Amino acid sequence: MQISDYLDDIARSTGFLSRLPMPARHFEGHDGSLVRASGMFPVAGLLIALCPGLVLVVLSAFDANAALTSVLALGVLIGVTGALHEDGLADSADAFGARGGREHMLEIMKDSRIGSYGVLALVMSFALRAIALTIIVSVIGGWSAFLVLLAIAAASRAAMVWHWNALPPARQGGVAASVGSPDQNARTLALLAGGLLFLAFAALTAGLIPALLSLAVLAAAASMWTSIVRTKLEGHTGDTIGATQQISETACLTALALLL
Repeated sequence: MQISDYLDDIARSTGFLSRLPMPARHFEGHDGSLVRASGMFPVAGLLIALCPGLVLVVLSAFDANAALTSVLALGVLIGVTGALHEDGLADSADAFGARGGREHMLEIMKDSRIGSYGVLALVMSFALRAIALTIIVSVIGGWSAFLVLLAIAAASRAAMVWHWNALPPARQGGVAASVGSPDQNARTLALLAGGLLFLAFAALTAGLIPALLSLAVLAAAASMWTSIVRTKLEGHTGDTIGATQQISETACLTALALLL
């Protein structure tokens, strides 16, 4: 592959995962497939985390309240992604929380309405991330928290690719099925890039041992979630892929905050 191919994949991945505008030339003649481009999800995660990370840096420089700084940064993060992953988490929670078989759960995932389980999942996810990020900002400062946010954004999106590759599509008409599943090369590239980026940034700011332990927690959370999805749905959906990112990010942030 040439450098231009990697740039195309980064732009396509970022465009798929966020509302950030990408140059049109990267999409000319492209069929919408993410089979190869998904390998660049961790790099797309870095781009997505830049704006919320800068909020942490700027507000911390002015000695703003750490809790308010963290909530605002997460708000910007949600705005950048268009709440794409949060939507997946809520739909997955509603589906798995309801009684019924596989087909019933898939129907619930297609419903745009949100139920009690989805609301509770979103509240818990946001609360844990906000509290954890507040602790991280308070302990290691804004610049270091910025790097931690970049690290987790990369690793949690690598977890998405792993989940996507590990399971077949639960239904053939969904968004995830329409863009194709990551191939083995894309999965390997995503895991290597996500792991190395995480360790490079997190170890630099929080220390090697906390970085390794929190990465292990992220991997365990993604693996457990994938096992649950395999048992209940026998395959992935766009919602379960998005939920993988949220679960991984929340677990990793929480673990790192506890270890600091």
